[in-house]
Amino acid sequence: MPHHGNEEEYQSEPVSFRDNRKIDPETGAVRGQQKDAGDPAPAEPVSGAAGEQAPPAPAVPDSADGDALAQAEAILNEAGEGEDAPVTEVIAELRNDLLRLQAEYVNYRRRVERDRDVARDQAVIGVLNSLMPVLDDIDAARQHGDLADGPFAAIAGKFENALKAYELTRIDETGVAFDPNIHEALIQQPSADVQADSVSQVLRAGYRKGDRVLRAAQVIVAVPE
Repeated sequence: MPHHGNEEEYQSEPVSFRDNRKIDPETGAVRGQQKDAGDPAPAEPVSGAAGEQAPPAPAVPDSADGDALAQAEAILNEAGEGEDAPVTEVIAELRNDLLRLQAEYVNYRRRVERDRDVARDQAVIGVLNSLMPVLDDIDAARQHGDLADGPFAAIAGKFENALKAYELTRIDETGVAFDPNIHEALIQQPSADVQADSVSQVLRAGYRKGDRVLRAAQVIVAVPE
């Protein structure tokens, strides 16, 4: 077909098209899931300015006993030191809250330890009270001469010595002043040999654990005439 004008004006430049097909017609592979060996590895993100590395995380100071409260207190103290880091109202308030929390924790720990000691003492006292009839039988057998010698005498001695490890002591002294806190008077006998009420005979021994009386001793009291 004839046309007018310069023929070069009608010559179009080559147009490049982008292949958006998801499947490669030559290999049959899905595009975007395979990476050529020559493709460059993705660059890792760099925080901060170009060429600079991220600053290391601040180290948490170790306390003497590893307590978290002590570590927090050390951090607050470090934040408030130096001319460039004055103590602000927020830091002061946090320090006061920390001190109050630390005092509450110390009181709680003391209360728990005290309750644990009380519970342990109560358990030991319960066992000792249950063994007192056995101790009374041993005393009766010893008074009747059944534990003068032999294997049973050795067993009784070991049993009594084992109870001493729990601070169990007998109340069986005679000739001492009568004390209603540790003695139970069953009989009173006038006597010219005493100037005040005193224990003349022990009918049944009493026991105490430390300063606590578990059972008062049953005694005969000699009173002045």
